[in-house]
Amino acid sequence: MPSTETISCLIVDDETIAREIIETHLSQIKNVSIVASCSNAIEAFGYINKHAIDLVFLDINMPEISGISFAKSINSDIKVIFTTAYRDYAVEGFELKAVDYLLKPISFESLQKSVHNYFEIYGKTQHNKQLTYEASEFIFVRSERKMIKIDYDTIIYIESYSDYLKIHLENHTIVTRETISAIEAKLPNQRFLRIHRSYIIAINSIQSFTNEYITIQNKALPISRSYKKAVLNHLEKF
Repeated sequence: MPSTETISCLIVDDETIAREIIETHLSQIKNVSIVASCSNAIEAFGYINKHAIDLVFLDINMPEISGISFAKSINSDIKVIFTTAYRDYAVEGFELKAVDYLLKPISFESLQKSVHNYFEIYGKTQHNKQLTYEASEFIFVRSERKMIKIDYDTIIYIESYSDYLKIHLENHTIVTRETISAIEAKLPNQRFLRIHRSYIIAINSIQSFTNEYITIQNKALPISRSYKKAVLNHLEKF
């Protein structure tokens, strides 16, 4: 089976964390190349004028020039996947014939599906409609003014303190300025589980659980009411 040709992608979002999440997800997908990651539409125009772009991951609610206005002004051969925290723009987004409309925080699975849809409809090699990917075994987080690599296997659980996180590892703890929803979107859901507005746990680290809490490293972490059904359904599969 012939391989799909690589497509060139552009990320446009005024939120740094949102761009980093998309970059992390795309880095796990074969046949996708990120040309640039831009914080505004004006910067993005510069790349579109100088590079051949196939697909744009485009935030809608941006200052100065909105994503909708940007999408209307670029060549129709450049396809768009809208990324936004607001449902209100969905109709207008699809009227522009967007490939997809993703709501933040964006999970790897939803983004992978959107890229697959792009290949299905616009893929350069029509014989190959199977999108493949290589799952990474780590993430990078910003801490102490540098990006730190964290292997998934070393994560025990993650604890939220408003805009800060404590990532509890096997031998130490890393503090990073990020929301728990943003890091949840970066983590593979087959290995990590959100059990509370303040906790994400590594499934392999579970010692025991009840309907009310999960024990990890002899510490009981609460399962909140809003997550209980999803958590118990997930754990009962094992």
